[in-house]
Amino acid sequence: MATFLYKLGRLAFRRRHFVALIWVALLTLAGVGAASAPAAGSTSFSIPGVEAQKAFDLLEQRFPGASADGGTGRIVFKAPEGQKMTDAANRATVEKTVKTLGDGSEVVSVTDPFTTNAVSKDGTVAYTSVKYDAPGMELKDPTRDALEKAGDDARATGLTVDVGGDALQAGAEPGAVGEIVGLALAAVVLVITLGSLVAAGLPLLTAIIGVGIGVSTITALAKALDLGDTTSTLALMIGLAVGIDYALFIVSRYRSELAEGRDREEAVGRATGTAGSAVVFAGLTVVIALAGLAVVNVPMLTKMGLAAAGTVVVAVLIALTMIPALLGYAGRKVRATGEKRKPADDQGKQQKQGKPGPGVRWASFVIRRPAAVLLLGVVGLGTIAVPATQLELGLPDDGSQPTSTTQRRAYDLLSEGFGPGFNGPLMIVVDARGSDDPKAAATTVTDGIKNLEDVATVTPAMFNKAGDTATITVIPGSKPSSARTEDLVHAIRDQGTDVRADTGAQVLVTGTTAMNIDFSQKLNDALIPYLGLVVGLAFLLLIVVFRSILVPLKAALGFLLSVLAAIGAVVAVFQWGWLGGLIGVEETGPIMSMMPIFMVGVVFGLAMDYEVFLVTRMREAYVHGESPSQAIVTGFRHSAKVVAAAAIIMMAVFGGFISSSEAMIKMIGFGLAIAVFFDAFIVRMAIVPAVLALLGKKAWWLPKWLDRALPNVDVEGEGLRTQDEAAPSGDGDEDRELVRA
Repeated sequence: MATFLYKLGRLAFRRRHFVALIWVALLTLAGVGAASAPAAGSTSFSIPGVEAQKAFDLLEQRFPGASADGGTGRIVFKAPEGQKMTDAANRATVEKTVKTLGDGSEVVSVTDPFTTNAVSKDGTVAYTSVKYDAPGMELKDPTRDALEKAGDDARATGLTVDVGGDALQAGAEPGAVGEIVGLALAAVVLVITLGSLVAAGLPLLTAIIGVGIGVSTITALAKALDLGDTTSTLALMIGLAVGIDYALFIVSRYRSELAEGRDREEAVGRATGTAGSAVVFAGLTVVIALAGLAVVNVPMLTKMGLAAAGTVVVAVLIALTMIPALLGYAGRKVRATGEKRKPADDQGKQQKQGKPGPGVRWASFVIRRPAAVLLLGVVGLGTIAVPATQLELGLPDDGSQPTSTTQRRAYDLLSEGFGPGFNGPLMIVVDARGSDDPKAAATTVTDGIKNLEDVATVTPAMFNKAGDTATITVIPGSKPSSARTEDLVHAIRDQGTDVRADTGAQVLVTGTTAMNIDFSQKLNDALIPYLGLVVGLAFLLLIVVFRSILVPLKAALGFLLSVLAAIGAVVAVFQWGWLGGLIGVEETGPIMSMMPIFMVGVVFGLAMDYEVFLVTRMREAYVHGESPSQAIVTGFRHSAKVVAAAAIIMMAVFGGFISSSEAMIKMIGFGLAIAVFFDAFIVRMAIVPAVLALLGKKAWWLPKWLDRALPNVDVEGEGLRTQDEAAPSGDGDEDRELVRA
C-alpha cells in the first residue's frame, strides 16, 4: 500500500498540470450536470415492512384517486376578542378562503369548517383542511405559495390566521451563514496549526472542490434517483469535514519530510505513502459506516448514507492526487513562516533538541499516570452518558417548530380550540374483504376504539365503492409525540388482533403519527444489527492496519463510550432543555428517531479517522524499534497537534450547522460536533494512550497464524525505508522546475 501510494504521489507531483486539469474538469462537468438537471423535491418517505406503510399501500389500491399519501394543508382561524367565527363577516372570510383554495392546482379537496364541525365549542377557532394529490414534500412551490397567500388574505381582514400541515414542508436548508462560519473557523485553525497561508489554503481548496463535485453530482442525479435536499446536506457536512482533515494530514506529513532534508518530490511521495495510507483506511471506515445504513432498510436513510459515502471517496482520491499536485505548485511556501529561511538540517536539530511541545508533555504525563487518566476519562464520559438512559425517540412535527413560525402557531391554535390530539389524528383502515359482514366489522372496530383510554373523537366508518374497505379517523386526547398517543396506537393494534379472529377483518393503523411510531421502532430494532455489522467490519479492517487484536478492540470500545456520551448530551440539551437557549432550542421534545443510528454510523467513521491517524504513527515508531512508551510519545509528537486541529476543524464545520432553523439539521450538527469533541480529546488523546501504556508490548500482540494469514498493507511505510539513500536529491532541479512553472 505505502509503496503504491508513494509512486502515485510522485506521479501526481510530476504531472501536476494534468492532475489539476482532471479535477477541474470533473468539477466543471458535475456543475454543468447540476445546473442542467431537472429540479427535484425532497425524497418521498416510505418505510417498507411496517404496518403504517402497508395501510397506505392498501388505501392506494382500495381508494384509487384518493391520494392516501397526499400532503395536507391546514389554515386555522381565530376570531378577534369578543367575536365568534360564526359571525357573518368572519364566516364570509372563511368561505372565501375555502373557495380560493379549491381553485388551486394539485388540490384534491378542501373542507368547509361550518359543514364538517371544524369549529371549536366556544366558537372562537375554526380550521379548514386541504388535501393534495402529491406528498407534502413533493408539492410544487406555486402550490405552497397559494396556501400561504390564502392565509395572508384572510389575516388581512382582522382574523388571527396561521397555516400548518405537511404541505409547508420543504427540503432542509443547511443555512449558508453556518457553513461560512464553519469554514472561517476551519481556516483560522489551519493557519494557526500550519503557520502558513499557503499550507492552510490547500486543505480548504481541495475540500471545497471535493464537496463541489460530490454535491453537484447528487443534485444532477436527484430527480433520477429520488434524492432529497437532506441528502446533499449530509454529503456537504461530512465531505467538508473529512476533506479538510485528510488533506491536512498529508500536508503536515509533507512538511515533516521536508524538515528531515528530503527534496520536494521525495517528500511528497513519502507523505502520500505514509499519511496517505492512513487516509485510505480512515476513509474506508467512514464509507463502511455510511454505506452500512442500508441494513436499516429505509430508502431515504440508505440514499443519504450512500451519497455521503461517495463524497468521502472523492475526498480520499483528491487527498491522494490533487494535494501532491498542488504541493508541486506551492513549493517550499507550505513551510511555516519562521522556517522558510532555515536549512533543513537546522530544522531537524531543533525538532530533536528543542523544548518538547504540548503533545509530548501530555503523552509523557499519561504514561506516568495511565490508570488515573483512564479512570477519569471513563468515569467522566460515563457520567455524561447517563441521560441516554432516558432517551425518547420521535419525529419532529409542527409542535417542535420555533414559536416564530406560522406552523407552530397553527399547531398551538388547534390545541387551544380542539385539544392537542387534533394535530395528530390516527387513520384506522379496516380491510373487510375477508369478512362476511364488512359493516358489522367496522362497527365492532369503532365501538372498541371508543372504549379505549385517551380517545377524544372517533368518526363513523367511511367505505370505498366496493364496500370492502373502510377508514375511521381517531383523534387522540394527547399530542402526537406523547407516550400516551403511542400507547393508544399499540392498544388499537392489539384490539385489532381480536377483531380479526372474530370477524375476519384486518385492522391497520396509519397516519403521520403512526408512521412516526413505526419508524422509531424500526430504527430501534435495526440499531444492534447495524452496530454489529459496522463495528465488526471495521474491527477486521483495523486488525489488518495495526496487526493487533487489542488495539482495534480498544478502538471499538472507546467509540461506544464516546457515542453514548454524545447521545447523553443530545438528550440533555434537546429533550431536557439544559443549556438549550445557548444554541436556539426553542422547544424540547423527543429526539429525532434516526439520530442514534445516524450518530453511530457517522461518528464511528470519524472516530476511526483519529484512531488511524494517531495510532499508525505510534505503530510506525514501534515497528522501527522504539519501546511501547517511546512509541506513544513519538506518535503524539508527530500527530497530536494535527489530530487536535483536525478535530477542531470538524467541530467547526459541524457546529456551523447548529445555526440552521431546521430542528433535524440543528440536532445533527450539535450531536456530531460534541461527539467529535468527546472522541478526539477524551477517548483518542487520553484513554487510548493510557490503555496502550498499561498494555505495553501486549497491545501489539497478534497470533502468529493470524499474522501469516493477514495481508501486509505496510501502512507504516517500512518498504520505503530502503529508498532513503537511493532517492536522488534533485533539489536544485526541482527549484528550477518550480521557477519555470
